[in-house]
Amino acid sequence: MEITNKQENWTEIITPKKGLFDINFKEIWHYRDLIMLFVRRDFVSTYKQTILGPIWFFVQPLLTSLIFIIIFTRIAHLSTEGLPPLLFYLAGITLWNYFSDCFTKTSNVFVANANIFGKVYFPRLSNPLAIIISNLIKFAIQLLLLIIILLYYIFDGKIVFALNPILFLIPFLIFLMAILGLGLGIIFSSLTTKYRDLTFLLQFGIQLLMYATPVIYPLSSATGKLKTVLSLNPLTPIIELFRKIILGQEIVDFSGLAYCSIFTVITLFIGIIVFNQVEKSFMDTV
Repeated sequence: MEITNKQENWTEIITPKKGLFDINFKEIWHYRDLIMLFVRRDFVSTYKQTILGPIWFFVQPLLTSLIFIIIFTRIAHLSTEGLPPLLFYLAGITLWNYFSDCFTKTSNVFVANANIFGKVYFPRLSNPLAIIISNLIKFAIQLLLLIIILLYYIFDGKIVFALNPILFLIPFLIFLMAILGLGLGIIFSSLTTKYRDLTFLLQFGIQLLMYATPVIYPLSSATGKLKTVLSLNPLTPIIELFRKIILGQEIVDFSGLAYCSIFTVITLFIGIIVFNQVEKSFMDTV
């Protein structure tokens, strides 16, 4: 009996990660169709069994802005830098919601997808990336709402608007928000696999963080040490600059933008290191 040795050609070879910062971008790109399926799942499942469906994309920021107008403009008399309160709050809420959604949903990615992670292999970063992309669709819809309301105020003569020459920075600001939300999210996601209490802490902390970010007030309304503390928040330069560019105001100090860019890169770097470390054994604790 003759035995012949044939070389087997494997279509997929799974090997352990060699380093803490080992990211196989080629493999992530290879699974891009799966990422798009996750995007579709996240986008559709959110409002699948609701009556209004995607209309909530418009209703939610409008209702939030109206509540802010009543509480912070009518009652607390907070400054909106001479802008119509609806535009001021809507500009801040639109970008804040994107960061908040990316952060909170990414922070639960290990626990929420444990049943999938335990059955089939795919790059684990695919799921957080899908969350960032699906929330970007929601952000684009709400940004369109902001632009429509802005155009109404312009044509009605209620504000004097001038196009900022640095409109090209808006995609960069959105990118920073996405990366910061991703970095912080995967750090918390890695920790919540073992410490579930952090999930409750995050829900409380994200609300406090909004009040420590100039979403409902301009940074110019703060003075002294309070302004210094608020300026240390890496979200502050992004929100401030985004609102000023969109609403045609004067440009803020770009040193703050450089600071939050460095902070974002460091956060993502730490997040990937922690994520790669936890990924190896999270199924034992989740």
